[in-house]
Amino acid sequence: MRVLIDTCVVLDYLQNREPYFDDALNLAIAAANKEFEGYISASSCTDLYYIINKSTHNDETTRGILNRLTELFGVADTYAEDCLLALHSNMSDYEDAVMSETAARIGVDSIITRNIKDYKNSKVKAETPSEFLSKLNK
Repeated sequence: MRVLIDTCVVLDYLQNREPYFDDALNLAIAAANKEFEGYISASSCTDLYYIINKSTHNDETTRGILNRLTELFGVADTYAEDCLLALHSNMSDYEDAVMSETAARIGVDSIITRNIKDYKNSKVKAETPSEFLSKLNK
């Protein structure tokens, strides 16, 4: 199973955000155990760098964290075409539309996000970390 993981879920894991941390942690553990193929988008990498660096204030530390993330999850390129198609998407949130276009182009089975409502018109089905983990554990 191949999935694209939304930035919010990665941040839940990195920032120990409750009540979402346990699901994000279990997702990371399952990825480390190769129970599925997980990806983050290239556009998420820049967002994650910015957000992480705001708290670490240290480029080397931030790059180390991103490096470990890319060992856990692959990085899916975000193409110009994804951005252009998202401009004409019927999804209300542009960043989510870009994620949907990227997910469709790379052929993942689902997008893992807590923000299900904004993905109702997505080309690829979205599910919460909890929903995905329950399917994985069957």
